Amino acid sequence: MENPPEKTPAAWEGTPSWLLTQTAHHAHRLVADGFSSVRARGYHYRLLATLEESGPASQAELGRRSGIHVSDMVATVNELSDRRLVERALDPSDRRRNIVSLTAAGRRQLRVLEERLARTQEELLAPLAPEERQVLTGLLARLLEHHDRRSGASGEARS
Repeated sequence: MENPPEKTPAAWEGTPSWLLTQTAHHAHRLVADGFSSVRARGYHYRLLATLEESGPASQAELGRRSGIHVSDMVATVNELSDRRLVERALDPSDRRRNIVSLTAAGRRQLRVLEERLARTQEELLAPLAPEERQVLTGLLARLLEHHDRRSGASGEARS
């Protein structure tokens, strides 16, 4: 005899933590699919956006600015460098490290990724009116700020 499909208990499905987790899974999938359609990942967007916002920096500094862990930073810079979206140059003040900067192609790719990200936000929030989207975003930001402050989180785990 076949087992019935697994069903989450209704009491659990109604909890904010379960709802947030399930929605986060959908959000992650939508963003990952949107970026992968243009041969990119979330780390690529984060690094390109950080470079545009803050300017050239060492890989270690970029890790701190973007929240990308050092173990992921090298691979991310390598991937973007191979595609000529960023370039590395020796730091004239410390020749043991590289300074990473955004290229013109990197700026163009960032515009593409921003457009993809905007589309995924629209898809994720489709059932909500604009005012509801603002309220939801504000509430989520407040929750995150509260828990980051309590845990001393730096944001490195968020991709």
